[in-house]
Amino acid sequence: MSKPARNANPSHIVNSSRTFFVSTKTCEGRALLQSERNATLMIDLLRSYVAARKFQLHDFVIMPNHVHLLITVSGEMTIEKAVQFIKGGFSFRLKKELGYLGEVWQRGFSQVRVRDQQSFLRHRRYIAENPVKAGLVESPEEYPYGFSYLAKRKAAGAKARQSGRAESA
Repeated sequence: MSKPARNANPSHIVNSSRTFFVSTKTCEGRALLQSERNATLMIDLLRSYVAARKFQLHDFVIMPNHVHLLITVSGEMTIEKAVQFIKGGFSFRLKKELGYLGEVWQRGFSQVRVRDQQSFLRHRRYIAENPVKAGLVESPEEYPYGFSYLAKRKAAGAKARQSGRAESA
């Protein structure tokens, strides 16, 4: 009988995708993300990383002083690296494009591993309801810096385009 090797070769271990609920806060809780300009910059940054396939973004909300994300990273990417892309990319663009001079983010972030569909849906509800609980809007679809609002606008645009085709045919 052969003796099994005790140390596995890391290159032979296949890591699968992992989903996380992530929260990160601005430096000293400043409301840096409350302006349309800064919140839109964050949305643009998130879209660019999704388009570049850095990670999958299932849901998000950009609150005045923090961000919540529901994000999946591949086996080659750590959640720490993905958050570093987001926080570092936003800081860089905020300073370069908009001339911001101060610290942007609080050190670190919090994460919860999403292991099943129930957890995924619970975190998704939490993200959607965050601006409602904060008293910023009556319903998630009204808050312009979250996935719910953008998904509703996209669906309305698709319906408008479809009805425009039907009328012109």
